[in-house]
Amino acid sequence: MPDLPTGVTALAPLLGTWIGRGTGEYPTIEPFGYLEEVTFSHTGKPFLVYTQRTRSEDGQPMHAECGYLRSPAAGRAELVIAQPTGVTEIDEGTISTGTGTDTGTALRIELRSTSIGLSSTTKVVAAVHRSFHINGDGLTYRLDMSPVGQPMSHHLAATLHRGPAAG
Repeated sequence: MPDLPTGVTALAPLLGTWIGRGTGEYPTIEPFGYLEEVTFSHTGKPFLVYTQRTRSEDGQPMHAECGYLRSPAAGRAELVIAQPTGVTEIDEGTISTGTGTDTGTALRIELRSTSIGLSSTTKVVAAVHRSFHINGDGLTYRLDMSPVGQPMSHHLAATLHRGPAAG
């Protein structure tokens, strides 16, 4: 694998595959549990490649998305995502680091959508807020969103741990 470019060294703690469980809720749906796998990799260019997929607790495919994460300036992050449902996101925000309670450095990324693209057949999503927090070998993830005329509200939360990629 190529060396990590200087421009994304702040994102290095994300590299690898993260596996775990999450829960979802929203005012218009019943709460649910799911299994999640997130991978951050790189190609030697100044960005990380992001892939995510979820399955129901009985193993059925639920959702997937992919994109790119970069740090255009110190303390700044940009995430570009495409979803197979016809939604694209450009999210921008902050990167902060500190000392974790586990071994290693804690990393927090807070992102808010600055642009949402929608195909003509998808449900409207007006805004998204994504949060990633790494502490040692644990990654917590939270997604808030404002779809279909609803106010911004919590939708997903997961706790993931470094693990081997699923086949």
